[in-house]
Amino acid sequence: MTPILLHRRLTKRRLTRAFTLIELLVVIAIIAILAAILFPVFAQARETARMSSCGSNMRQLGTGVMLYTQDYDETYPMVVNYAAAVNAPDRMWTATVQPYLKNEKVFLCPSAENARFAPDWAGRGWLPIGYNARTGFDPTGVEAPTRVLPVSALEEPARTALFAETASGDPAFKYRGYVFDPEVAGGQKHPTDRRLNTPLVADRDLVAGSSLTPGQLKPLYCRHFKDGRNAGRTQVVFGDGHVKSYTANQILGMDRGANLIWRPH
Repeated sequence: MTPILLHRRLTKRRLTRAFTLIELLVVIAIIAILAAILFPVFAQARETARMSSCGSNMRQLGTGVMLYTQDYDETYPMVVNYAAAVNAPDRMWTATVQPYLKNEKVFLCPSAENARFAPDWAGRGWLPIGYNARTGFDPTGVEAPTRVLPVSALEEPARTALFAETASGDPAFKYRGYVFDPEVAGGQKHPTDRRLNTPLVADRDLVAGSSLTPGQLKPLYCRHFKDGRNAGRTQVVFGDGHVKSYTANQILGMDRGANLIWRPH
């Protein structure tokens, strides 16, 4: 065999040499390690973007409420008008605020599952953003205060929570995502300041599988970055229109944590 042919044969062997099993395992291990490192980073970045979008929607809700108060003698829209019929278009807050926004998507949060816009009372469970139950109106005083909440009633608007994120789902399964209620029995009670009483709150869905009635629930849901230890976050819209996020643990800490006013009157 000539030197030229020998060189060509050796070159061909080198070019066609396959990976060994060990080399393949090393490559697979490296890919697995990179995936384990990068996937949580990508997931966190995605949730950060969703949270930002949700906060933008909630900020617009706050703007809609401010516009409403200018048209209605400096009073807040009612979360529920119990003086109206169940099928009345203005019974629930979404119907009164939506005309100021003209966009149903701002009532939603991208991170929320089982959520959609609820234009009327029948769909009240599907909303992932709830309005404070203390803004309700009931002339009998059974279900809500006997007067509409005036803007002047908020002693500290920058601390008073109007909107926050809620658990959403089928109303037939106890979901009442349109509202959160600081007066439910299971909420935290402050020893000296009733304004600081909190709704039920966690970074897990407190409605699913609960033995409580719908009226005993109406919780907040800290769905962003939830870890099952109440480090998940909810965003809150305040009486002055600004938005800020808090963990469930901060909210449960009351004046040792978020120090928010949940009960304006």
